[in-house]
Amino acid sequence: MVNWVVSLAGPRRISLEPCSPDPLGPGHVRVRTRYSGISAGTELTLYRGSNPRLSKDWDDVSRMFVPRQSTVPYPLVGFGYEEVGEVVEVAPDVPDRRAGQVVWGIWGHRAEAVVPAGAVHPLPPDVDPLAAVFARPGAVALTAVLAGDLHLGDWVAVFGQGVIGLLATRLAALSGARVVAVDRVPTRLAHATRLGARIAVDAGAESAAAVLRRATGGRGADVCLELSGAYPALHEAIRSTAHAGRVVAAGFYQGQADGLGLGEEFHHNRIQLVAAQVSGPTPAPGMAGRWTGARVAHTFMDLVAEGSVDPLPLVSHVVDASAVADALALLDRGDADVLQVVLRF
Repeated sequence: MVNWVVSLAGPRRISLEPCSPDPLGPGHVRVRTRYSGISAGTELTLYRGSNPRLSKDWDDVSRMFVPRQSTVPYPLVGFGYEEVGEVVEVAPDVPDRRAGQVVWGIWGHRAEAVVPAGAVHPLPPDVDPLAAVFARPGAVALTAVLAGDLHLGDWVAVFGQGVIGLLATRLAALSGARVVAVDRVPTRLAHATRLGARIAVDAGAESAAAVLRRATGGRGADVCLELSGAYPALHEAIRSTAHAGRVVAAGFYQGQADGLGLGEEFHHNRIQLVAAQVSGPTPAPGMAGRWTGARVAHTFMDLVAEGSVDPLPLVSHVVDASAVADALALLDRGDADVLQVVLRF
């Protein structure tokens, strides 16, 4: 029996390759993948070769990037973190999983995976399995919202209305914020309005900072969430924020910070700049002991199950896994109609 896994041989050199199936060990389950979503952020940085982990090593002890001591270990196989599938085999010592269960988790773009039983989570039977590919993107969005410390009635601008930005727009609206969505793509702004944004700003036609000042009587946004990963957008988010307000930088920024001027509004308005990163132990320091990464992901999926968040309209393309090269090229081009691209196994 042959398994299949997505392999990156180098920048923009992607393919689906055969591999041997893994043996089932104690405490593990075998999952057959149904869908695997492609991240338009982290995965594109690997695909393009711009991810810092390709040019530097991450030192776990110092928590710093250091000069790479060896060449990049191509091929990179099995990356990906938006999976949903069906349990097909269960180790004898696993009491709470059964064959036939639909589960979500992270096991990479592969047709089949053997994973610890606790690493996969059953999907309620009334939830469309395709919705489960949003568990991780939803957790990223919720992490940014929690790090923003939003309050009822706050004016909150969300910069970048890709998949994670649109989910953050919905979550911020559910939190009681008055949400302003900022992007350059009209169709994405239309999505944002349907998800609860009060104002949609075309960043290519007008200044988000000017719109926020007008909407708030000159004060500016209480909180801005920057999810595009673009330095000019981060700069505009800082400009849009009220004196002593907060900007959450949750995008995956690449290269040097062209377009970001920290000697301007950031300095003179004493803006609080917070980094949000989903893989940390807690969304924000003040939440330690209460919120964990697992709680964030499960909370998002609970919101999906109860109907408060419907991510399915954000799926723009479902393609066979054998066409993964076409799928990544589609995301790489950045076409306006592309949102969540999903591989079907």
